[in-house]
Amino acid sequence: MTRDEIIFRVSEKIRLIRTEAGYTQDKMAEIIGVSKKTLVQIEKGRVEAGWSTVVTICALFRETETVRFLFGNEPLEVLEIIAREGIDYRKEKTMGGKIWWREIDKHNGLLLQQNMISQHFRIIDEDHFRIFSSFDEASSKERFSELVIEKNRGL
Repeated sequence: MTRDEIIFRVSEKIRLIRTEAGYTQDKMAEIIGVSKKTLVQIEKGRVEAGWSTVVTICALFRETETVRFLFGNEPLEVLEIIAREGIDYRKEKTMGGKIWWREIDKHNGLLLQQNMISQHFRIIDEDHFRIFSSFDEASSKERFSELVIEKNRGL
């Protein structure tokens, strides 16, 4: 998934997100920081939302079914991967990947998973903390191997 794909997906579903949240166009425009005219243009498919608007929508409406479905229940994780280009940035507690995730590899308490909707990869530890995320399968597998080696050495 790329930044442009995310912008397209969210722009395409913005009316549905607004409706699901129960807002008028006036209120939604105020909440996400755009003019009503801009929101109407996005909803009619005449323009796409900007990256900042998409990030705002995903952050503020991350609990809506529409946003969760667009990103495999992990909208903020997907946005962070795109914005930070897969760099290890922090450990964050996850739900462990019971529903939206497919197990790719497991070793020494580390788990490499792939999201079934967004197709991005992540590595979580035995306590379900996310260590790494990326859309690149090869770099995810490489990082998984590095982390397994580090853990074997007790680092």
